[in-house]
Amino acid sequence: MLEAASSALSSLLDPATLVFLGAGIVAGLVIGIIPGLGGTGAVAILLPFIFVLEPNQALALMIGAVAVVHTSDTIASVLMGIPGSASATVLMLDGHEMAKQGMAARALAIAFLSSMFGGLLGALGLTLSIPIARPLVLSFGSPELFMLTVLGISITALLSKGNMMKGLLAGAFGVLLGQIGGAPAAPDYRFTFDSLFLTEGLDLVAVALGIFGIAEVISRVAKKTSVATGMGIGQGWGTGIKDVFSNFGHVLRGALVGIWAGVLPGLGATAGTWMAYGQAKASMKGKDRKKFGKGDPRGIIAPESANNSVEAGDLIPTLLFGIPGGAPAALLLGALLIFGIEPGPRIIEDNLDTVYVIVWSFAIASVVGAALCFFLAAPLAKLSFVRFPVIAGGLIVILFMAGYQDSKEIQLLLVMLALGIIGWLMKIAHIPRAPFLIGFVLAVPLERYYYLTENLYTPAEWLVRPAVIVMIIILLVPVALAVYRRVRARRDPDVPGLMPDDDDDAEGGESAEPPAIWRVVIAAAFLLVFVGAFVLAQDFSQRARLVPSLITALGAVLAAIVLVMELRNRRKIDADVDRAEWRQELRWVLSAFSWLISFIVLVYVLGMLLAAVVFIPVFLRVVAEMKWWHIAVYTAVTIAVMVALREFADIGLPIGYLTPVGIPGIV
Repeated sequence: MLEAASSALSSLLDPATLVFLGAGIVAGLVIGIIPGLGGTGAVAILLPFIFVLEPNQALALMIGAVAVVHTSDTIASVLMGIPGSASATVLMLDGHEMAKQGMAARALAIAFLSSMFGGLLGALGLTLSIPIARPLVLSFGSPELFMLTVLGISITALLSKGNMMKGLLAGAFGVLLGQIGGAPAAPDYRFTFDSLFLTEGLDLVAVALGIFGIAEVISRVAKKTSVATGMGIGQGWGTGIKDVFSNFGHVLRGALVGIWAGVLPGLGATAGTWMAYGQAKASMKGKDRKKFGKGDPRGIIAPESANNSVEAGDLIPTLLFGIPGGAPAALLLGALLIFGIEPGPRIIEDNLDTVYVIVWSFAIASVVGAALCFFLAAPLAKLSFVRFPVIAGGLIVILFMAGYQDSKEIQLLLVMLALGIIGWLMKIAHIPRAPFLIGFVLAVPLERYYYLTENLYTPAEWLVRPAVIVMIIILLVPVALAVYRRVRARRDPDVPGLMPDDDDDAEGGESAEPPAIWRVVIAAAFLLVFVGAFVLAQDFSQRARLVPSLITALGAVLAAIVLVMELRNRRKIDADVDRAEWRQELRWVLSAFSWLISFIVLVYVLGMLLAAVVFIPVFLRVVAEMKWWHIAVYTAVTIAVMVALREFADIGLPIGYLTPVGIPGIV
């Protein structure tokens, strides 16, 4: 084994191989900065180049990109509140909060260093897994995987900063949207409303960018203020590094959660990062737990460690069993097969040096990628002090372009806009959006593993399996603690630490507080959505309607509870509302919404490229109030980036009804 490791390292240190490793690292860093592409985009863009390379060079190129894409995707999340990828949304809780407090440098230092350690620990985990992973992976059957998905969705209660019921409501809504499209256990299409576009379901990238990215644009674009409120990016580089080393236990635990999320099929980076965040928050007590979501370093360390290590975890089932844990691993699997390397148990006997080339590439790329990010971060961190409308002109175009890439359906733009409105409504109603994303990600694995469990075991068999019992206990503990705290608080409200969390601490950010009637109407709307979905589900076949019926019934109950809570608290909420400030907020939101609608209309008519040529100058002049020569340079650079991505990275751009055909550079 040591001989194979040293042989792999010597082959990797060949100058030509190092060049391709460096090219992969640079490509991964650039792709990570662009919202919506992520690891899948990185591997997909580089895949055509491997046909002319030697196996070790091709693997170094691809692994170099995969290892660092989650290091640089933190930049957009921290600086602008726009997720660089679906898994980077977790950084908007504490990382973006730090940026708004003028500590962008500290947040980025924490993220880059944690990501580096996560990658190194992931590479170590991949190395150690070679002799021990087989019995570990095979010990989990469908009952354990089903309970793990239930646990992943239910952990939303711990992630909800203000109210457990609202967190669970958001999680149920995410699962409901995840049910759109084909049923995994029956030949039915659900909630498609006879639309061919919806038969494939909603794309994760579009959903994440809509519910977080577009919602932030709606909230910020007309305010003409910067993301951060301090006077500089802060002098926190050294402080951020100290934060990581002083909380290294969270680095280790986050990396372990990430590796495990990568090993188990269907979970992936998004679920892994949120599980790591939930684990870190759950391990805190009292005042320390309440610091999460307000700029706590531990809220960055744990998920960032998981974010990189999950990609290494993905490689364990991919290499040892030929079962890819995620889309990037599936593309890597295809690359190995192209070179005649068949993943599976025999790879340890026949191609052990190839495994170690991957391990070494991952480890070296993690260190080099983090170092490069430290050099790039100082100028990039200044973006958080630029007035948001200046950034938004190009950002709106990039967000919709990124969301379009998976299915290449222009209707996705309307879906993203609708989800952006829903995200903004959830934000003002203090309904956390993070649990929604977890529910959406785990909706299909939840249903798939449930039906496998139902077909293979009776309830009496699978409910008594040791791992299932452990996860049920973990699931019930936070509920029991919440009930205990509420009962004790009613008996003795003066005892510190027993009062239930105040809803005002939930997600709301810097937006003005709406009158109570808005919260009441939003809760009632959720109730109507779940009731309507329950009625529609009854028309599906028996196997296709079971899970949707359960989720919609649960969601309706949760929505009803939240509605009652909002009705009871309406006087307290109204007492703190500044109605003049709220009316101004509403005018800003309507203005932002009108600009987004205008851009989508232009895309439908002219196509995205020409729409950007028209939209960006007008937006920058009217909203950002920029000078014309600045506008010309800004627009030219944005269009050049779009054309370069289309020509060299195979990025698709929507074509409109009046897009000129035959003109070079337009189509």
